[in-house]
Amino acid sequence: MAQPASIHKQVETARSFTRPILETINTVIVGREQPVRLALACLLARGHLLIEDVPGVGKTMLAHVLAKVLGLSFSRVQFTSDMLPADVIGVSIFNNRDRKFEFHPGPLFSSVVLADEINRATPKAQSALLEAMEERQVSAEGETLRLPDPFYVIATQNPNEQIGTFPLPESQLDRFLMRIRMGYPDPEHERLLFKGEDRRVLLEGTKPVVDPSHLRQIQAACGHVHVSEALVGYVQALVSSTRSVDWLRYGLSPRAGIAWIRAARTWAFLSGRDLVLPEDVQAIGPAVLGHRLQCNDHTGADAGEELAQRLLRNVPIP
Repeated sequence: MAQPASIHKQVETARSFTRPILETINTVIVGREQPVRLALACLLARGHLLIEDVPGVGKTMLAHVLAKVLGLSFSRVQFTSDMLPADVIGVSIFNNRDRKFEFHPGPLFSSVVLADEINRATPKAQSALLEAMEERQVSAEGETLRLPDPFYVIATQNPNEQIGTFPLPESQLDRFLMRIRMGYPDPEHERLLFKGEDRRVLLEGTKPVVDPSHLRQIQAACGHVHVSEALVGYVQALVSSTRSVDWLRYGLSPRAGIAWIRAARTWAFLSGRDLVLPEDVQAIGPAVLGHRLQCNDHTGADAGEELAQRLLRNVPIP
């Protein structure tokens, strides 16, 4: 589908920012091109990101560098078992001089909020993020407070079998557009990490590549990527098939399908194309579906990506 010349120019201008963004991130997070690309696609699609892996593989560092490269305000919340919702949202403190309560915003009022080790907090504390992630607002002291625009939650979590973790409920998981895993670096890149400059020093020296206005321009450009009727039908067939198989506990919701198409648009944009192909749907399928699919035999959350791959194999491309 041909684009008007003005829109085509805007799209190409926006696309010119993506290469330096990825290159800058990859100087800090070495040897993880696929997870980095997925993470950027998630944020460009206006989605929240869940990074799950063992400690020490760069989850927190990736969240830091994404915020810095995109020129966004950043706050980090270390989730613990004794955390309360007010520790995230904020608290009202009585002002003796004015004789009234004043609301002091919590760390949630930043463009990028790193919810570090989110599954170490109790469900009560985790629930503080639900309204924020879905509505981009919070309710406090009887008032509705808008959050910054843009607003993203990047959460990290350790594998659920580790001691002291609380599994995220399905309603919380569904608010994340993608779940990715960092994985261990290959031997060559791991040696570079051992011998190279401290990642924290590299992070401190990293400069923003874009500002929020450029980011919004890139996001708008992703929205111009064409999705054909046949492609919509393919995604709908994939989503519908999850509701009629006996090896899945739950079928995918319409929200999952909408998120999948939005992420596929962004993936196509990063690949330099103006239309979404079935290959884009398949490429980001495990990241979009892995935390949404559960096997009937309670195999566990780690099987989600395998279930997504099974789904993609079972449904033919139209």
